[in-house]
Amino acid sequence: MPAIADVLGEFAARTTAQHIPDEVLERARHLALDSVGVAFAATEHDFARNARRAVAELGPGEQPVLGLPDRLAPREAAMLGAILVHGLDFDDTHMPAVTHVSASALPVSIAAAIKHGRSAEELLAAYVLGVEISARVGKVARGGFHDAGFHPTGVAGAFGSAVSAAKLAGAGADGIAESQRIVGSMASGLLEFLADGAWTKRLHPGWAANSAITAATFAATGWPGPPEVYEGRYGLYATHLQTSEWDAQDALDGLGERWELLDTAVKPYPSCHFTHAFADAILALRESAGVEASEVDSVRCRIHETPAAAVCDPIERKRRPQDDYDAKFSLPFIAGACLARGRLTLAEFAADSLADPEILRLAELVEIADDPESRFPQAYSGEVEILLRDGRKLTRREDVNRGHAERPLTHEDIRAKFTDNFGADAKDTMRHVLALGNGGSASEFAEALRAG
Repeated sequence: MPAIADVLGEFAARTTAQHIPDEVLERARHLALDSVGVAFAATEHDFARNARRAVAELGPGEQPVLGLPDRLAPREAAMLGAILVHGLDFDDTHMPAVTHVSASALPVSIAAAIKHGRSAEELLAAYVLGVEISARVGKVARGGFHDAGFHPTGVAGAFGSAVSAAKLAGAGADGIAESQRIVGSMASGLLEFLADGAWTKRLHPGWAANSAITAATFAATGWPGPPEVYEGRYGLYATHLQTSEWDAQDALDGLGERWELLDTAVKPYPSCHFTHAFADAILALRESAGVEASEVDSVRCRIHETPAAAVCDPIERKRRPQDDYDAKFSLPFIAGACLARGRLTLAEFAADSLADPEILRLAELVEIADDPESRFPQAYSGEVEILLRDGRKLTRREDVNRGHAERPLTHEDIRAKFTDNFGADAKDTMRHVLALGNGGSASEFAEALRAG
């Protein structure tokens, strides 16, 4: 049986845009549009300013950077672009893989395509492959990366992006396989940021992007990596999971026939995806029953134990998040914000919202319970029970969160989200992104995505 990296390498080497179904290419353009929009929305935040200063110290260059006027070397341009796409936690997620698949795959594909003088069509195909491989590598874990304390976006994203980088560098099947073998020693990302909302998670897809281009560059020199980087005794899954309940061959199931990209969810809310079913449920109850925040006596949220560890633990700290990123991973805060404001937008994570006494009062009323019927990781289920002061009990279950492949945001929804995130003059950039692959060079495409 050939090694998994070899099979994926052969698949990527032979796959061009002509081999990818039109439905997949069109959805990929909309996923790219979503990523561009959230990257532009991130540029004025403190983490983006700090990232710009840090990355500029790593070296100059001539490549454009997504959403900014900056120019950097290819690796640094990809790193900064990935940080911007992921920084607001508003970017897409492959649900079974629990991985933000576009965050590194798109910036790496742009940077590598420019570096090697590729067309926009080649860029698009490489981006699709990066998303596809990241999703397949991540879904094998069945949510187990989180249980072990690893962030799948930094882990699985490094592999998919390495495939994109090697493909655009002109590597054949062996070179694309080698890039995966090498990047396996760089795939990383700890979930310890959950303790206080530290910014390290924002860096994870940036490091995956950096690692991908590095790995592809070393692979091009003939640098050897371990053949069984996925399935080996000390391979990815044996070292990064705390369970034996995995089969690395699952990464190959339906390869080239079923496209995981189509199962990638676009977020309707700028928070951890684990909280979205609860936001949906609370906002629906608030509207249907006409609930006022002042009427609420208690709120019970039922959630699977793995996502609960990320957004509910420790409960007392989660009720009073320390910064915006801390709040994005706080189910009690998000429940309180939805009840108090009747919405969940970027404004609910601004400084004034974090100090809003009504949101904090409601967050104190949130209790957490186990959800034995959860569909995690296939879907991020949630059930909410609201007890009102007049004795009424309101209950709503969202078995499948909105944005999931079973309840997808439409192309129209994604275009509307892009316009909200991008701001004024969105039409020109939207037109460029939605025409990706229909002619022109990768360089021309990237120049159209610069600020100003």
